[in-house]
Amino acid sequence: MKTYTISEVAKELNLTVYTLRYYDKEGLMPFVERTPNGNRLFKESDISALKVIECLKATGMPIKEIKTFIDWCSEGDSTLEQRYNMFLERKANVEAQMAELKKTMEVIQHKCSYYKTAMDAGTEDIHKNEKLAKV
Repeated sequence: MKTYTISEVAKELNLTVYTLRYYDKEGLMPFVERTPNGNRLFKESDISALKVIECLKATGMPIKEIKTFIDWCSEGDSTLEQRYNMFLERKANVEAQMAELKKTMEVIQHKCSYYKTAMDAGTEDIHKNEKLAKV
């Protein structure tokens, strides 16, 4: 079985070694084995678990809640429903974020169009009837 060093995993996941050590300190990596001298040995499954942790972090989930999820995983099948419900909640959270980003993108696209039209005309006066045109 191939194992990876903390540096290799950091590079693979585009994280810093410091971040991985922090995750370990916070109890997010109880699954990672260590050599007799204390070096972490990561397996493919550990890298997959870290990808899930990064996914949860990207949704805005606090480290404390990610730790709860990791604990549930360690507890086994008795926590399947809690984990399922947690991911349903994350899904709803991400859908709300996406809706907000879509609104933001609409404003940005409108302003790109506004400024392109103004540049092509050589003046913003072409938009004089648009409210807050210069904002």
